[in-house]
Amino acid sequence: MSEQMNYGEDYKYIPMTSITSGHGQEVRPDIYAFTIQVVNLSMVGDRNISTGWTLVDAGMPRSADTIIKEAENRFGPGARPNGIVLTHGHFDHVGAIIELIEHWDVPVYAHESEIPYLTGVKSYPEADPTVEGGLVARMSPYFPNEPINLGDYVKPLPSDGSIPVLTDWKWVHTPGHSPGHVSFFRESDGALIAGDAFVTVKQESLFKVLMQKQEISGPPRYFTSDWKQAWHSVKKLKDLKPTVAITGHGLPMEGQALTENLTMLVNEFDQIAIPKHGRFVDGLEN
Repeated sequence: MSEQMNYGEDYKYIPMTSITSGHGQEVRPDIYAFTIQVVNLSMVGDRNISTGWTLVDAGMPRSADTIIKEAENRFGPGARPNGIVLTHGHFDHVGAIIELIEHWDVPVYAHESEIPYLTGVKSYPEADPTVEGGLVARMSPYFPNEPINLGDYVKPLPSDGSIPVLTDWKWVHTPGHSPGHVSFFRESDGALIAGDAFVTVKQESLFKVLMQKQEISGPPRYFTSDWKQAWHSVKKLKDLKPTVAITGHGLPMEGQALTENLTMLVNEFDQIAIPKHGRFVDGLEN
């Protein structure tokens, strides 16, 4: 591992998985969602057209070999993306990123507010195990929160909403779960890669995570530090009228089910998403 790049001292393999781990789904001809243990990443690019492809998020710790193998299965031997874009920098979305950068030598893009967490400057708040929700929440203090350092490889996304390595897409600032959380949207067909702005499994419940029971939910509670921003972000995404959503956790959701569930989440966010108690909830006026 290079001297310039390093993970936080608390980075480690997390022994959690789901029944969909190792499975991929072609959500659109050029959007492939793949599950690493309990988190999703996306490979965006048409496998039949040699215009390149982009990796969205970078999986769990120690998953680089799995990601590289899956990329080569989809795009051919030696497949290399034109870049990596991040919804945010939590450990389960950047878990393999240093190994991937070293293997592929590609740039990484993230929101400017997320850069401090990706350059060794700032730690995320420690996970909150007191939130209402279940066993995963109670396990969350075990999850890494220290910053990784990607050095000069990570660059801020352009302020105009464009994405240098995803020309037909735009990024949308969707903070709340983290300060620089972004989602990616393609207006031409309504495709949305939402990250953890909202998810389609109740991520705090170990049973539901293991079984991947589809259920609209807000961002994972144990890591979400600003619930007012999180609610506003979900409203912003609903107003885009997405036709399909790949979220950071859970199965893709599309069509009428997505429209109805996203509307319900916005209207009942205080009941569905915001926990009744927790370090970031106490004193919050809904």
